[in-house]
Amino acid sequence: MEHFESQAQSDLFPQPDASSVRHAPLADRIRPQDFADFLGQEEILAEGQPLRRAIEGDRLPSLILWGPPGSGKTTLAGLIARKTRAAFVPFSAVLNGIPELRNLLKTAQQRRKVSGQRTLLFVDEIHRFNKAQQDAFLPYVERGEITLIGATTQNPSFEVIAPLLSRSMVVVLQPLNDEAMGRILDRALTDAERGLGSSQVSLTPSARHLLIEYGNGDARSMLTGVEFVAGECAVEGTSTTIDRPQVEQALKKKTLRYDRDGDEHYNLISAYIKSMRDSDPDGAVYWLARMLEGGEDPKFIARRMIIFASEDIGSADPQALLIASAVFRAVEVVGLPEAQINLAHGTTYLATAPKSNASYTALLAANKDAKEYGNLGVPLHLRNAVTSLMKDLAYGKGYRYAHDDPSGAKDQAHLPQELQGRKYYHPQNLPSRSSKEDDKEDLNYPW
Repeated sequence: MEHFESQAQSDLFPQPDASSVRHAPLADRIRPQDFADFLGQEEILAEGQPLRRAIEGDRLPSLILWGPPGSGKTTLAGLIARKTRAAFVPFSAVLNGIPELRNLLKTAQQRRKVSGQRTLLFVDEIHRFNKAQQDAFLPYVERGEITLIGATTQNPSFEVIAPLLSRSMVVVLQPLNDEAMGRILDRALTDAERGLGSSQVSLTPSARHLLIEYGNGDARSMLTGVEFVAGECAVEGTSTTIDRPQVEQALKKKTLRYDRDGDEHYNLISAYIKSMRDSDPDGAVYWLARMLEGGEDPKFIARRMIIFASEDIGSADPQALLIASAVFRAVEVVGLPEAQINLAHGTTYLATAPKSNASYTALLAANKDAKEYGNLGVPLHLRNAVTSLMKDLAYGKGYRYAHDDPSGAKDQAHLPQELQGRKYYHPQNLPSRSSKEDDKEDLNYPW
C-alpha cells in the first residue's frame, strides 16, 4: 500500500506548497479548487447536474473526458480527486508506459481485495495508447477494481476501443466561451495569492479582448499569454496598465485551434465540403481560410476538391474535374502562400457549379448488384474472340460495331442476362446558387 501511495504522487496533481505555487506556471497556480470556481462547463457541472451529483456523492462510473485543449479536463480530474474517498491515481500516457500501468493495475486489484477500497485511475491523453494497449484496462474495469477516467482531445469514437466506450460515460467539454474566458482572465489578474494580483498589472478593454481572442476557447493558452505579456511589460513595484499594441507586440500572432490529425481536422473539412455542396461560395471560402490558417496541408484540400468534382458535380459540369485537377497541380508547382489563390479559385468555381451526384449514385447502385449477384458471366457477344477456340465457343457472335450500326448499337445488351433492364445512371442537374437571377449580378469571376 505504501509503495502504491508513492507512485500515486504525480506532476499532474502535485501537493502545493508556498514555493511550488509561486514558481508554477500561472495556468497551474490558479486551477479551480472547487466547483464554484470551475467556469465554462455549467451545462454539465452546474449544481444539480447529474455528473456533479455523482462526483459529490462519490459514485462515479468510468468516464471519458473529451474536449479541446484548455477546456478543463485535467482540472475536472483534480476536483474529482479532492471529492472521492477512493484511491485516486493520476497517470499520463505521454510520460508513462504499459509496464508502469500494469503495476498500477495490479496494485489496484490488491487494494480492492485487501481493503475493499476502489481506485480511480485518471489517464491523461488516453488516445496515446493504441487499441491493443487499451485492452489492458478492460478486465479491471469490468471487475470493478478500477474506475477509469480517461482524458482526450481526440474523438473517442475513433481513438478509444468500443468495449471501453460501452463501459464508460463520455463527457464532452466545450471550448470555453468569451464570458468564461474573461472571468478566468480577471481572476488571474486580481488573485494576489495565486495569480498576478500582487504585480499590480491591469489591461485596457481592447487588450483584454485581444487576450481572450488569443486564447480561442483555450484557458491555458490565454493564461500563458497573459503571464508572458505581464512579464514583458510590468515594472516591479509600480502599477502597470497594458494596452493592445503591447499585447500585439508580445504575442505577435493569434494562433487558431487546429489539430491536423484530430477531430477539428475532420470538422473543418466536413464544413468545407458541405458548403460547396450547398453552392455557398462564402461559407466554402471561410472554411478554406480556417484550414489554411490552421496549417492544413494544401494538397489534402486539393485532393478533396478532386473527389468533390466527380462526386457532387459530375456530368453537370465536366470541366469541374479539370479545374480541380489543375488546382492540385498548381498547389504542387506554386506552393504556399501563393497557392492559396489557386485553392480559392477552385473553391469558388466548385461551389457555384451546377450539382449532380448521378455518377456517384450510379456507382453505388452498380456496386450493390455486383456484390449481391456475384460473378455473373460476361454476355458472349461482348467477349473478344482472340483465338479459334473462342470463336467456336461463340465469343463475339452477334456483336454489332457501333460505328457501323445506323442506331449506334444503342439497343445492344450490355448487362448480364440476370440484370437486363437495370438503370443505374439517372442524370440530374441541381441548380447552383449562382444560377438564380438575383445572384448573377453579384458574381463577377474572371473565368
